[in-house]
Amino acid sequence: MAKKEFKAESKRLMELMINSIYSNKEIFLRELISNASDAIDKSYYLSLTDKTLKKDQDFYIRIIPNKEERTLTIIDNGIGMDSKELEDNLGTIAQSGTLSFKLENNIKNKDDIIGQFGVGFYSSFMVSSTVVVISKKYNSNEAYKWISSGIDGYTITKCEKENFGTEVILKLKENTKDENYDEYFDEYKLRSLIKKYSDFIKFPIKMEVTKIDENEDDKKENVSSEDEILNSMIPIWRKKKKDLKKEDYDNFYVEKHFGYDNPTHVIHSNVEGIISFDTILYIPSETPYDFYTKEYERGLSLYSNNVLIVEKCRELIPEYFGFIKGLVESPDISLNISRELLQNDRKLLVIAKNIKDKIKKELLDLLKNDREKYENIFNNFGRTIKYGIYDNWGQNKDFLSDLIIFYSSLDSKYVTLDEYVSRIKEDQKYIYYATGDDIKKIDKLPQTEFAKEKGYEILYLTEEVDEFVIKTLIKFKDYEFKSISSDDSDLTEEEDKESKGNKEIFKFLKEALKGKVTDVKSSTKLIKYPVCITSKGELSVEMEKVLQMMPNAKDIKADKILEINTNHKIFKLIKKTYKEDQKKLKKLIKVLYNQALLIEGLPIDDAVEYTNDVCELL
Repeated sequence: MAKKEFKAESKRLMELMINSIYSNKEIFLRELISNASDAIDKSYYLSLTDKTLKKDQDFYIRIIPNKEERTLTIIDNGIGMDSKELEDNLGTIAQSGTLSFKLENNIKNKDDIIGQFGVGFYSSFMVSSTVVVISKKYNSNEAYKWISSGIDGYTITKCEKENFGTEVILKLKENTKDENYDEYFDEYKLRSLIKKYSDFIKFPIKMEVTKIDENEDDKKENVSSEDEILNSMIPIWRKKKKDLKKEDYDNFYVEKHFGYDNPTHVIHSNVEGIISFDTILYIPSETPYDFYTKEYERGLSLYSNNVLIVEKCRELIPEYFGFIKGLVESPDISLNISRELLQNDRKLLVIAKNIKDKIKKELLDLLKNDREKYENIFNNFGRTIKYGIYDNWGQNKDFLSDLIIFYSSLDSKYVTLDEYVSRIKEDQKYIYYATGDDIKKIDKLPQTEFAKEKGYEILYLTEEVDEFVIKTLIKFKDYEFKSISSDDSDLTEEEDKESKGNKEIFKFLKEALKGKVTDVKSSTKLIKYPVCITSKGELSVEMEKVLQMMPNAKDIKADKILEINTNHKIFKLIKKTYKEDQKKLKKLIKVLYNQALLIEGLPIDDAVEYTNDVCELL
């Protein structure tokens, strides 16, 4: 029979189908298995009305690798095709036989099909030099063979085939420097591809696999072959929640490589409506080692009609919930022609919003009903939620503010902002916070001592992102946030008599520290400590530390104020030295300033000079 040209606009279109639409060569197996599944679906549908077809037929898809012949065969016992259907479906690019079948048989929900675009078959040419299709339509005595080597065209001839169904025989290309086509003969590779993309095809995918049994008596290996079903068929999200146990969710979590730990929490939901979808979401029990690196890939696995479409779909989950693992399955999503990418449409946005709201609701339920579990989750992933608050100029701050928790000085445990405000003192104007490397260090800060004496609750901010979060929130329920290290923290009393009577001394001390501080003044917030550093303006001392650690950071400095405890014996020494030896006082005030820096965890400018000054004063 003479070779026929493809019924497309040009050979260039065929070339595009083979080389440009699909970004990943291994996708060909998913496409051919999906086509086989469609063929069986058609046969099953017709069996409901056609008595010549058995309803209880043993439907299957079979994979046969043959390295010696360099062939990979995909067989199904579905509806099959006659000569005209081979020409229409395989000879016309972008002709969907499945879609035509749905239309001809008045089957509604036309999107609920796998092969809706009709180009998946041509992905086989990415790995094949020649493709052979042998098919026999149900209730027919004739079989036909379709052969093509690509853009040059195809031939269709009669042939012999015992049972109805279709065989797709791929003659795989020879290996090149950049491509190893031999891997598609490997049992492990084929098994992994089927598990990855087609695990939930509802018909069994069979392959003859090698079994090796060691004989303990003669220490010899017995090699045999055994038929094995490679797919799970029934997806876990299709099962009723009441029929699933924790072990089922945990096993699925590991099987799909979401993580190697046991998840700490599972969210399983089914949404029915104009847009229907199922989700199984996991919160890991441990932070992935690369979670806070650029290499970490967030996103949910996206399935459509039980076939994996996108392994990591970033559009389905916001970055601040990027620690969530799992999948979404929906027959309603709009895909592009290769079914590797999504069309950016309203349906995807609706699903993503629903998932975001569901995650937040679940976290709030844990916060209320299982505080210990929530705190463990927050210890692992709270930082990314905090990043979400100040990211994008704070557009998500209202959505996320009731999820964050901070360590409290009042109960020595984590509290929410709502809990803080619910017990705020009657005369208190602000939500007070303190920053530092850890809780113990914050607890020892001079400024903390005075706030505690006053009976104020303090939130301890220990992560570098925390103060940026507070600055983004600005206020919570009409209460502004205020650092206890701020110059205008309102944690002050009337200026003491010592300060009023020693203005010349403070002027001298300020001049001695010129360029280092903007002011030196008496402190009404120090009780036991001699000195402390406070800041003026929006840039705090702690924010200075964080910004200085950033790459290419400029010389960013907070406006520092040195406060001196005029009730401390050190002030008596300052007054005495001011009268007797002002040169010595300059060294003394520098030492006190450096000590205040060290208390705050800030580096001193010249460690050698500081050491010499201390020794000289001693």
